[in-house]
Amino acid sequence: MSKAHRGKGLQEVPSGGRGLCPICNRAGVKVLYEQEIEGKKTKICKICKATLANKK
Repeated sequence: MSKAHRGKGLQEVPSGGRGLCPICNRAGVKVLYEQEIEGKKTKICKICKATLANKK
């Protein structure tokens, strides 16, 4: 199987899905994962998502 379409959905997202993570304040990371934090839905990075999942 070819990998020609990998990441195609990220091209439609502003900045290719990259931005500032509101939890760890890292810039330039992919902020793709929706998580409910303090009653608000925000998008966070992969590392913060895993950290929140491991704390549960």
